[in-house]
Amino acid sequence: MKTNIWTQLIDLISPRPCVMCGRRLDADEEFICQTCSNELPRTNFHLKAEENIMAQLFWGLLPLERATAWFYFASHTKTSNIIYDLKYHNQPEIGIAMGQAMTREIAESGFFDGIDAIVPIPLARQRQQKRGYNQSTMIARGINKETGIPVVEDAVIRLHFQQSQTQLDRWERLKNVEQQFKAANAAQLTNKHVLLVDDVTTTGATIIACGSALRQAPGIRFSVLTLGFTHS
Repeated sequence: MKTNIWTQLIDLISPRPCVMCGRRLDADEEFICQTCSNELPRTNFHLKAEENIMAQLFWGLLPLERATAWFYFASHTKTSNIIYDLKYHNQPEIGIAMGQAMTREIAESGFFDGIDAIVPIPLARQRQQKRGYNQSTMIARGINKETGIPVVEDAVIRLHFQQSQTQLDRWERLKNVEQQFKAANAAQLTNKHVLLVDDVTTTGATIIACGSALRQAPGIRFSVLTLGFTHS
């Protein structure tokens, strides 16, 4: 992050905390301090994006090209603070910044090569109205800023959300989100390589359900990218 006298003055008047540890950020740090950045439990799945434990969640269920997540996610850890602040503390800018930082780290692996469009996993209308934004869209916009790949938000819609996924196992999650997505303008993605973006992958159920709806577009194929991955 570029710094100038105004940035330094603002930091002096209103110090910015690291979203992971809460320590005061230096003027050249953005959302995460250097110490926490160094300690971020990176998955490095992008180095073997076609076959890793995250990609395996989608094998046989989606026409998958590759999949990766930036870091391992676990509740009540410093990394979970990133997701909680993004989703529940009205800080959409965290999603954009994290999307950019993640993209800069994995781009050299060729992960984004050949991708035609980015589709953020949509929220149900009521939930997005309550939150004020879709956290996955914010992450997607950060990816777009670094890659220039267009973000497509009108290809699929999410219907009502039945219940929280938190306490459900994989098959219960798949059942919970079954029929929860509906293709809207999916034809624009015909024969396209689409990057599905979400905040965290746990069982992959939500992403699978969304991708299944989008398969109305002939020849569509997918890659998957999320900030966090829950390692069971």
